[in-house]
Formats: sequence, structure tokens, C-alpha cells
Amino acid sequence: MSLRPSPAARARTGLLLASVGALLAAGTAHPAPASATVPTGGTSTHATAAVLDLDGTGRTAEVHGDDSAYDTASIVKVDILAAVLLQAQDAGRQLTADERGHAEPMIKRSDNASADALWQQIGQASGLAAANKRLGLTSTTGGPGSKWGLTRTTASDQIRLLRAVFDGGTAAGTGAIALNADSRAYIGTLMSQVVPEQTWGVPVAGASGSPRALKNGWLRRTTSGLWDVNSVGQVTVKGHRYLVAVLSNGSSSMSDGVALVERTARQAVA
Repeated sequence: MSLRPSPAARARTGLLLASVGALLAAGTAHPAPASATVPTGGTSTHATAAVLDLDGTGRTAEVHGDDSAYDTASIVKVDILAAVLLQAQDAGRQLTADERGHAEPMIKRSDNASADALWQQIGQASGLAAANKRLGLTSTTGGPGSKWGLTRTTASDQIRLLRAVFDGGTAAGTGAIALNADSRAYIGTLMSQVVPEQTWGVPVAGASGSPRALKNGWLRRTTSGLWDVNSVGQVTVKGHRYLVAVLSNGSSSMSDGVALVERTARQAVA
């Protein structure tokens, strides 16, 4: 049984479909996760959420559902940018104009050609793995070859990545600061400037009008025709900053996937 998409959801879907074709070229024929997570209205639809209250007392994310791996689709673009910035830091330099020319559209409007260029620059999956070791991620595997969209990750690993950006730079599990203050500010600024038609997902869990930073990902699998829809970011609720990651797969349409992610985000933060 699928959710009936609202008019707003249908409108968002139309605006996003132009990006889907390019992402399909990055590769979407990938098997479903080995273990299913939280059935949500259908035998093939699953979602997992992870939440961390940055202004609370703990530093362990609360996971809702089975924390198994999902395809990232475009949420991996935050990870790609973090890897680019770490390489620049190691070289003792700022990003070049060309790198900024790719980084900004990659995050703000999810430009896939820019992601292709930076994925090659960091060394594809091996470069991502090197960066993730420093960022404290433990369950993320880069996609094969040029297919960055088929990187696999867990909701808890996405919280680790968000912590490296929004939690004073301390990488979860390492206690070390990987991204410096300028790099963290750059990622956070771009995530707060995502184009309006792509601001669905985790922001619905935050207070109306409160600051938010996010990156979404969506792809339609060529083998099944089903959708993977993901959303990660930071929202504010009652004065507390929350890191939220919602990963899903198996939706019959883009609008169903967005509705699932938003419902899951609300429930997880509540």
C-alpha cells in the first residue's frame, strides 16, 4: 500500500525529475540491502532513521530501525566534498576556483556533473575511504568505478559525517578534529543554501522558520523501478540542534519516497 502524494509532493517531484536522468547514468542497478529495515506500508518499502541531539548530554545517535546499508544516491556529495576539503587541508591550501565551481552546484542544486568531476579528483572509492577513516565513518563503502551514487552507507554513519561538520569538528569514534573550522563552515553554508525545490526531507522535523542545513538524494533503480530516497541534515527543535539522517528504499514513486522520509524524520525527532 503506498501513500497518496499531496499536490505539493507532486510539484516537488516534477521539479526534481530533471536531475534523475543524470543520476541514473551514475548507476542505479544495485541489489536491495541484505537485511530489510522497518516495513512501512509495503513488503518492499523500508526506512531507517538516526538522530543525535547536539545540545543534549549524550553523543550516541538514537537509531530507529535496522541500521543496515542503503545506496546513498546524492547524499554522498557531502562526503565527496569533505574528502576534497581534507585533501586541500593536507596540501596547506584553499580550494581552487575550479573546485569551488564544482562544490557549490554539487551541494546547492545536486549537480551530478560536478560530483563526477570531484569524485574523480578524490580518487573515487579509495579516496572516499581514506577520508572516511579520518572522519570516523565505519560502515560506508564507495560505489564501483565512476558510480558514486551506488556508495553504500548506514544512517548511523551519516550521523558520524554530520558530526564531523556540525559538532565542533570532532569525528565520532576518533576524538580527532578532521575538518578544520573553515572547511566545516564551508560545508555547512552550502547545505543551508540548497535550492528551494530540494528542501524537502529532514527539515520538516524542525521548528517552522528555524535554521536548517540538508542534502537529499534520490534514484530510481533500473532493475526494479523502485525508488531510493534519502535525506540528511541539521534542524532545530525547541532550541536544540538535531542531526538527522533518514535512508529509505523500495518506494513505488518519488513522491511516496519523499512522504516516507518526511514521516520517518518527524517520528524520529518526536
